Order: sequence, then structure tokens, then C-alpha cells
Amino acid sequence: MNLFDIMGPVMVGPSSSHTAGAVRMGRMARSLLGRDPARARILLHGSFASTGEGHGTKQALIAGLLGLAPSDSRVPDSFALAKERGLEFSFGACTLRDVHPNSALIRLESAKGDTLEVGASSPGGGRIRVFQVDGLETSFSGGLPTLVVHNTDKPGCVSQVTGALAAQGLNVATLQLNRGGRGGSAVMVIECDQPVSAATIQWLRALPGILRVTCCTPDQEETL
Repeated sequence: MNLFDIMGPVMVGPSSSHTAGAVRMGRMARSLLGRDPARARILLHGSFASTGEGHGTKQALIAGLLGLAPSDSRVPDSFALAKERGLEFSFGACTLRDVHPNSALIRLESAKGDTLEVGASSPGGGRIRVFQVDGLETSFSGGLPTLVVHNTDKPGCVSQVTGALAAQGLNVATLQLNRGGRGGSAVMVIECDQPVSAATIQWLRALPGILRVTCCTPDQEETL
């Protein structure tokens, strides 16, 4: 246990798990979409659904989708800010299996029609864990620069991506693979030791069989 585990993050709100973690879940989903979300449907699980109202969990999730940091004083007013920015949103409840009680499914759509579903949990101390991307199981926290690569399930895609990263001098810390079925869609989650440049992301997007590439950078605390 470290000092961060005891004191928690700098934040606005009463709970590191229900508020700060929820903001970071929203920020992560926004980052994975790769664009500003225009519409959001959020399904709350477990204690997020039962006790989140009093902790401002809904406001925190929307604040994250708008790009606010957990310490931003506007987090409690995120609903009004979302209206100003044209973000449509709604909430519901769901029951998920084998996940932390502080969890949610976040379904996003951009103005250009890009869609994304992210399942994430907030286990405490402001930390988060993404357990699902577009229905495919995964597990990452965003503590390292993280590439999420959607690709067709065919030979050579993994080696192309890892080869491109090696050519840029990027070291792969972890690599997870999952697919919906043979020959269908697949997702690679790659945590890197070094930051991934915009030029590298564009290079990856141009590779054969690559459908979408997004990158999550740790500790992005900018206020948009």
C-alpha cells in the first residue's frame, strides 16, 4: 500500500471510487472513442446503481466524457455543461457478471457515427480497470500509454503492429488479444513503456486489416 492508496487522488466529490474513479472511466471511454462523443448511454452496475446517486457518480461519468479532470470544480455541474456542448446522455441499470461492484457499461456515438462500448470498474483510490471493449474481454488500467487496436482477425495483423512499434523504438510492456470469432473482428490492447506519437498512430491506422486505432495516455489531467 502506498500513500496514494491511503489519501486518494486530488478530486471534487465525496468518494474516490464513486466520483474520481467515475470521472476517469468517462475520460477513458472518451479517449478510446477517439472523438468527442455526441451521444452516451450509460448502464450502471452494482453499487454504482444503488448508491451512486448520493456520490455524484452520474455527474462524474458525464464530466469525464466531457474531458474534465477529477479535480475540476465543474464536475458537479457536468449535466449543464453537457447541454451547452451538445452531448446527449441517458442512464440505466444493468447486471454484469464477475466484475467489481463499482462498474458501468458506457456506450458512445460520435457526431460522425463512430460507436464504442466500454466496460470499466472503479475499485478505489481513483484507479480504474477496463474489462471490456466492444464486447470483447480485456483488462487494462491506462497507467501506461495504451494502444487499443481494432483489426480483422487474419494472419499477420499482430506482427505488423508490433513490428511497426519496434521500428519506432517503442517497447511493448503487455499485449492482450481477443476476438469475436475466427475471421471476424479482434482487439489488441498494447501497453507501451514510452509515449506513442501521433505519427505512429497514423502509421498503424494505414496498415492492412487495421480498422481503428486509439491511444490512451496516463494521467491526462487537462481541463477542456
